[in-house]
Amino acid sequence: MTTDSANSLQATTLTPVAYVRSCFTERFGIPRQAGLVKSATASIVFANSESNMLSLRGIEDFSHLWVIFLLHKQHYKNPKALVSPPRLGGSKRVGVFATRSPNRPNPVGLSAVRLESIEQGSQQILLHIRGADLLDGTPVLDIKPYVPFVDSIEQANGAWAEHIETPMPVTWSEPARNCLRRLHGESTDKAGEPGSTLQQLIEETIALDPRPAHERIKDGEAGQSWGMKISDVNVRWQVDNGIALIIKLEKLPVNIYE
Repeated sequence: MTTDSANSLQATTLTPVAYVRSCFTERFGIPRQAGLVKSATASIVFANSESNMLSLRGIEDFSHLWVIFLLHKQHYKNPKALVSPPRLGGSKRVGVFATRSPNRPNPVGLSAVRLESIEQGSQQILLHIRGADLLDGTPVLDIKPYVPFVDSIEQANGAWAEHIETPMPVTWSEPARNCLRRLHGESTDKAGEPGSTLQQLIEETIALDPRPAHERIKDGEAGQSWGMKISDVNVRWQVDNGIALIIKLEKLPVNIYE
């Protein structure tokens, strides 16, 4: 190995440029890819400095962004060379570099998101994005504009990940729907009514079947349920005959957006 080659493989240090505020506050249930939950909103938070203002100049002209980030809650001490992607049922193993598994030698993620708007406050600059698969608090290493003529490759081969999964049907128990109306009945988006923002977010997320891969191939046991935090609500659901039934909503004590 040459000296230049050896130097290229030395450890390096990266400093985050921003962080994420997201409707997903825990790892379980986060969409496995960006863009799958269209109603999932987040904000990329920059300090309001002259340098950041200049660095972001012109970004509003682009509709989508690439976000490069740290998988900061992944604590794999010994990254595996072979992993079992959920799309393969969790039973077949492939090389980690042939997947987007978070169990990587370097915990770095890449997501394409829609840029909705830019907001400048007294202390922060917020890039409001949509379709995110990002955990609340995620450190952002870099952002780049999505450029369709080079980033969209028409005849690319997606191998085993090319098949589009059919979303799982989602229904509501009457108590859960009443709770949705009660918790957010006075919000401007009329949550709990058909098409409301919160309802869409919950349904789109659960429809992806966030259960562990080995459980996704079957219905739950009698009385078995799963739970996750979405926005400021804890959601519990069951799966029967391939249909998710939301059975309970619970308001969380702290609103992450306050």
